[in-house]
Amino acid sequence: MIYPIVTFGNEALRRQATPVSGVDAAVRQLVRDMLESMYAAKGLGLAAEQIGRTECVCVIDVPLEVEKEECREANAAIPMPLALINPEIVAREGKQRNEEGCLSFPEISAPITRANRVTVTYLDLDGERRTATACGLLARAIQHEVDHLNGVLLVDAMSPMQRLAVSGQLKRLQKRNAGGA
Repeated sequence: MIYPIVTFGNEALRRQATPVSGVDAAVRQLVRDMLESMYAAKGLGLAAEQIGRTECVCVIDVPLEVEKEECREANAAIPMPLALINPEIVAREGKQRNEEGCLSFPEISAPITRANRVTVTYLDLDGERRTATACGLLARAIQHEVDHLNGVLLVDAMSPMQRLAVSGQLKRLQKRNAGGA
């Protein structure tokens, strides 16, 4: 099932995700639906809040060929698409500043500084606890989606000048979503 993507101004994006108590058929179906929704929107990642859900689940699919060359070998060990259930970033290393967008902020992007390498623990679709270390674009995507699960949005990572530059677009999104749940 393809869900519509919730955009800025919808209060669902500010909700803290609810930890998943166990990986069952419903969670696996949610992951399938989220992947289908993400692909339909032409995204690289999607958090449950972005489709109006509250489960602590996000999905990511960063094709190896779009990754920085120096990260391809390290990231190749992480199978795509990646479903992260109850993810927690346990280590961050280095810095990268790159243009970043978000499906919940259509047509808005900004240079954002994030860690270049992250280690994340999560439950997989079998309910097994896993740990993965990623770098480059995959590390950026993990940080971005985990932020969503904590109610932190792209606009929160922008500098005051960046927010000012896109303020008109943000106001239009908020107005369109006024009263949305």
